[in-house]
Amino acid sequence: MSDSILAYAADSAGAALKAQAFELGALGAFDIEIEVEFCGVCHSDLSMLNNEWGNTRFPFVGGHEVVGRVVARGGAVRGHALGSRVGVGWTSASCGECRACVSGDAIFCAQRQATIVGRFGGFANHLRCQALWAVPVPDALSAQDVGPLFCGGITVFNPLLEFAVRPTHRVAVVGIGGLGHLAVQFCRAWGCEVTAITSQTSKRDDLHRLGAHAVMGFNDTAAYEQKRGAFDFILQTTHVPQDWSGLMRMLAPRGQLVLLGVTTDAIPVQAMQLISGNKAIVGNATGSPGGMLQMLEFAARHKIAAQTELFAMRDINAAMQHLASGKARYRVVLANTR
Repeated sequence: MSDSILAYAADSAGAALKAQAFELGALGAFDIEIEVEFCGVCHSDLSMLNNEWGNTRFPFVGGHEVVGRVVARGGAVRGHALGSRVGVGWTSASCGECRACVSGDAIFCAQRQATIVGRFGGFANHLRCQALWAVPVPDALSAQDVGPLFCGGITVFNPLLEFAVRPTHRVAVVGIGGLGHLAVQFCRAWGCEVTAITSQTSKRDDLHRLGAHAVMGFNDTAAYEQKRGAFDFILQTTHVPQDWSGLMRMLAPRGQLVLLGVTTDAIPVQAMQLISGNKAIVGNATGSPGGMLQMLEFAARHKIAAQTELFAMRDINAAMQHLASGKARYRVVLANTR
């Protein structure tokens, strides 16, 4: 166990990340400490760095797709043997006592703590979190590639559980980036008919390889019209502006548009677009530890993995710029090298 960490932190919005040391204090009774091996870089890290959501606290240490080895345990922790490999996602702590926690919905705990909001995230050599939120990584999954499952993966997998998606359903995935390329794989393995909607139709062969049955152009008005009423679920995974009316027209009766990407768009939907056909627009949080366990088991069984580009942790600013440029294919991962 270490009393301090070496982390890459920004002192203000949009600033470069610099190596800094931070004191940790005593390890909590229900907490563990993880030596970080790999950490995915999510678009949310970029949004938090730039304080786009107004809740960033500085100095800011991002990183919430963490994979590493347990190196210390609080006195009340009974699981997570020293040396075991675990992963940590967006959430690092919850109260464990409220109605949400005891009913299995700890992700909605009013006292939950996000890994990169007021805490030191995984852009560091060590990370601390509540033991509950550290999920064991199956040996069948690559340590280098599994990190993105703890945010991007659970974000797109949780709707399959939450909204009772069936193998007979027709699903469209809007936006084929870090989230979308995982959504295509999960939905195909779930048994669904999967259509990928992308602004880069040059990815067609890649998307078929990942499991898409069909590929459509993003905001393609004519294609959207041809698919009127075609989809039971549309998973919206991108933050960019959408043809919301076009997406609603593509929903079948009782269809659901599931919001996964954090868009700042106001969604201009009229009441009759929902009432006619009993359609719905729903949001989805990431997922509980139990959901993450199911996701990892499913990914191991079906050989689902993030497609990653590897950067050394010391090259974090180049990695963030690569993500911001939109050129990542499909998820950037940082490696802690000794």
